[in-house]
Amino acid sequence: MSEPVPTQSSRLRRIVAHPASLLLIGFVLMVAVAAAGSLAVNKLFGALDAARNTPVRLLAALVLAAVFIAAYKGYKRWIERAPDRELEFTGAGRELTLGLLGGTALFSVMTGIVALLGGFEILGLRGAGAIWSMLSLAVFSGVFEEILFRGIVFRQLEAWLGSWIALALSSALFGGLHIMNPGATWFSSVAIAVEAGILLGAAYLLTRRLWLAIGIHAAWNFTQGWVFSVPVSGGDAPLGLLITRRVGPEWLTGGDFGLEASVVAMVVATLGGLVLLLLAIRGGKLLPAPWQRPS
Repeated sequence: MSEPVPTQSSRLRRIVAHPASLLLIGFVLMVAVAAAGSLAVNKLFGALDAARNTPVRLLAALVLAAVFIAAYKGYKRWIERAPDRELEFTGAGRELTLGLLGGTALFSVMTGIVALLGGFEILGLRGAGAIWSMLSLAVFSGVFEEILFRGIVFRQLEAWLGSWIALALSSALFGGLHIMNPGATWFSSVAIAVEAGILLGAAYLLTRRLWLAIGIHAAWNFTQGWVFSVPVSGGDAPLGLLITRRVGPEWLTGGDFGLEASVVAMVVATLGGLVLLLLAIRGGKLLPAPWQRPS
């Protein structure tokens, strides 16, 4: 009996279903959704420039986060044609809470060590400061960047090349894209690639979901910007809860980029990431490279 001849639609489907195609489609889709969503939300809620610090700004970020989640679920259903396990709502509250607590603890420990080494001083208490702007930034960056880099880039690279190569490449891309931020240096990009790439990639590997990574990412940025009034990835130093200043060499303070470009941050966050990675390895969560998989 002769084998059925593949139709044009089946050939196209095989091309689309390849991890490289899914990575490209998903990346372009999420960036386009972010651009269009930001324009629509700005029009809906008014001009949301960085100087505005109102609850409306947080509401706008929450609306955008919902749009990103819906876009990802649509991508999974209609393009990838697979069930959405990464953003399932069952158990999301627990994982998100653990991530928020973990991200807050990691940045607080790191800042405490920098302070003990003489690179960080608390001068007083400001109060609420730019809390709404910082909450908005935390929500936006946590949801959008984790869906983009762990939900799409890491996951498709892993399906294509295995967990270890995916972790290395996605971390390098995540750090490399931060070189375009104000105050960025080659070291700050390496620091982001190592500390955040391993930490957030391991958070995904451990749970095979995005909620833990979203919580860590959002809490890291919020604690950095609002609690300690430190620039977030090269932005202007926000008016946060505490009046602070950083003194000393850039390797200790992170320079204009912020404390996350500090050697201390790289060590603390990377150690946290390695702990999560070890747990993922022990749980058998890593995917071998294609040439190591059983035929």
